[in-house]
Amino acid sequence: MKKAVGFFLSFVLICLLGVTTDVHAAEFNFAAETQIPSNQIDKKKSYFNLKMKPGQKQTLTIKLRNDTDKAVVINPKIHSATTNMHGVVEYGETSDQADKTLPYSLGDLIKVEKEITVPAKKSMDLKLNVTMPDKPYEGLLAGGVTLEEKKNTTGKKQEKGLSIENKYAYVIGITLQESDKEVKQDLKLKKVEAGQTNARNAIFFTLQNPTPTYLNRFEIEAEITREGKSKTLYKTSQKNMQVAPNSHFAYPISLNGERLKAGNYTLHLKAKSSKESWQFTKNFQIKRDEANKLNKKDVTIESPNYWWLIALIAAAVIVIGLIIFFIWRHKRKKNKRRAR
Repeated sequence: MKKAVGFFLSFVLICLLGVTTDVHAAEFNFAAETQIPSNQIDKKKSYFNLKMKPGQKQTLTIKLRNDTDKAVVINPKIHSATTNMHGVVEYGETSDQADKTLPYSLGDLIKVEKEITVPAKKSMDLKLNVTMPDKPYEGLLAGGVTLEEKKNTTGKKQEKGLSIENKYAYVIGITLQESDKEVKQDLKLKKVEAGQTNARNAIFFTLQNPTPTYLNRFEIEAEITREGKSKTLYKTSQKNMQVAPNSHFAYPISLNGERLKAGNYTLHLKAKSSKESWQFTKNFQIKRDEANKLNKKDVTIESPNYWWLIALIAAAVIVIGLIIFFIWRHKRKKNKRRAR
């Protein structure tokens, strides 16, 4: 059996939560505390919420403290913010691709050491070197720095079978902006297609926020009908979501265990944030081979049982055979009597 590594990334969300930055948890061998600079927009926030100028360079500091008896090795990584399929903003590492509208990747603007070792019972400063783009921009850039402890696996034997590895990380949010000018929000419906989530059939619609601003208190109401029909086949609604600046996400409408059927459909979608609202109507098609392929993979759909049909056919063949045999035998006896 191949090794399966389950990542339970337990985010201590220093970013955007207003909790203290000096957090202790049994899973962590170190603590992280942001050193808030003078150009912090909101001094009450414990993540980096900075106003900067085009071309400006600045060094940000995170104090790392190790209270254990052994040295701790930490791997910092910078990521731009994304939005996951549940409408939750992610500030850490993700497999999602950056949106095409993202003007600058935070990883290109902020440089950090790939590895830092904090000695036992000591503290060290992690430096983030920020270089703003020379060209002015409106709105904000959002993301975060992930602080994950490097685990030493040298010399350990890998057990056969299923292996689960738990990973824990601090994620500290970072937002950079040059202007206080409010950016008008926008929303795009990119595509609608059939797919699966957790090995269950669903229809996904991809929404894109092409603007450099958050869509807060975001909510949706969606229905799917046959094209040209008014009867609702599937529907979903969700409130209290948030969409990251210049990001996209594919939201699923569950089929609740039903089989996908080939045909032409229409998505009717209403969406709104705390400031704007949108309506979309989009036709899409599910092809027969696509539906069959997904239905076979859906763990909630039972394969059809043809044994009863086979048994019925076999019984019918036997009955018909017996009838033909008795008719043949009857005619044979009748012909013998005539021959006499």
